[in-house]
Amino acid sequence: MTVQDAASAPDTGAVRTYLLGLQDRIVETLERLDGKRFLSDDWQRPAEGALRGDGRTRVLDDGDFFERGGVNFSHVVGDRLPPSASASRPELAGRGFEALGVSLVLHPRNPFCPTVHFNVRMLLATAPGVAPVFWFGGGMDLTPYYPFEEDCRHFHQACKDALDPFGADLYPRFKTWCDEYFYLKHRQEPRGIGGIFFDDFTGQGFDDAFGVMQSVGDAFLDAYVPIVERRRGMPFGEPERDFQAHRRGRYVEFNLVFDRGTHFGLQSGGRTESILMSMPPVVKWHYDWKPAPGSPEAKLYTDFLIRREWV
Repeated sequence: MTVQDAASAPDTGAVRTYLLGLQDRIVETLERLDGKRFLSDDWQRPAEGALRGDGRTRVLDDGDFFERGGVNFSHVVGDRLPPSASASRPELAGRGFEALGVSLVLHPRNPFCPTVHFNVRMLLATAPGVAPVFWFGGGMDLTPYYPFEEDCRHFHQACKDALDPFGADLYPRFKTWCDEYFYLKHRQEPRGIGGIFFDDFTGQGFDDAFGVMQSVGDAFLDAYVPIVERRRGMPFGEPERDFQAHRRGRYVEFNLVFDRGTHFGLQSGGRTESILMSMPPVVKWHYDWKPAPGSPEAKLYTDFLIRREWV
């Protein structure tokens, strides 16, 4: 781990200001799409014990379009890095930390509109007498039920466009990372059609890495909103809703079993309601269910839940 020079020293204040503005912009756009307002739940953890901080939870339940949506900001300070954060950096185990980020999950009611996950975050590891160590993480990924080629290509193109100014190697690298990360090993299948994912990222220093995070954050609405606008009027019935609920079960399995963000939040004593707001409100698990050959449901598995290049 290289120590960043003073000109590129980590600035959590600047990151916080950006993240709060990003949360506001996203919520305002989603409220226009849905027609209903998000519930606002600002919270603060007292400056006592091993964890302290504050956050802004924005949740929409039973909206006109979104069955469940959450856009959360949190900024917490702790005395000891949780195991999920130091697993790949054992030399940092035992350090204090500061973590802040925006995390979003949207579950539309219409099965022809995909679920989407997005987050951007920064973590700072601290210890007396040594320089702080920072890294950024985040990304976005799409989980369709009845997918369309043009939507998947659009989503990946928006991800690529966000990263290309910082190096042509970033999109293929982060795309592969996403494919490998959002994979249900016990099911031997991807969660969705991917996107980009990155973690432990320091770039060429704080300014460069922060720039990557901001570009990814700024790209989210352009990546997702056009897909919603194309598909939201498509008619659907109970068979499509049933398949959507079945596939949502895979989403829950990943979040609880594999997701580092969920593990970090729970291990650090974070706010459970905010951590688990990503769960869909209606989910089903069908025993040993398989789609009929040649059906639209089968096409999801044969044509989309596979490793492939989209752009």
